[in-house]
Amino acid sequence: MNCYDFDKTIYDGDSTRDFYLFCLKRHKEIVKTFPSLIKAFTKFYICKKGEKTEFKEKMYRFLHYVDVENDITDFWKFHKKNIKDWYYKQQKADDVIISASPEFLLKPICKELGIKYLMASKVDKNTGLYDGINCHGKEKVRRFYRMFPNGEIEKFYSDSYSDSPLAEISKEAFLVKGNELKKW
Repeated sequence: MNCYDFDKTIYDGDSTRDFYLFCLKRHKEIVKTFPSLIKAFTKFYICKKGEKTEFKEKMYRFLHYVDVENDITDFWKFHKKNIKDWYYKQQKADDVIISASPEFLLKPICKELGIKYLMASKVDKNTGLYDGINCHGKEKVRRFYRMFPNGEIEKFYSDSYSDSPLAEISKEAFLVKGNELKKW
């Protein structure tokens, strides 16, 4: 089986950021979350304090102001075009997507693309709170082996060296930069 990160790998961009901006255009009241978001951003990214999950939970407060189901459906109508052509050309029935993005956001597009296996961050689509650990780094390997105890990854694709733990357990790994694929 082949395994893929999602954002900046098979999706051109960051789906969470794109969904946030999509919702902000539709639901102006999201601006009410700006003060806490700026504070959380400053704490995590500038002062290097706290956890990334804590920052993301503050960001996901925007979900209180959206119609999650309808907005996700409409979002993917406009953003499905961001799935990269090279992925379509090599897609297989047993592909696995492992992403730090929220599962509620990726599940509809994976279903539409025919991708059966998705592992992503469990985030409550109404509250923005995490249920468990952010699906990142070594956590991706734990989740892979939980779903596939004897699984073997033929080829792994990611845009980031933070996915080195998955690359290390794969027979072949590729670093994705735009539409260019390079050996890890």
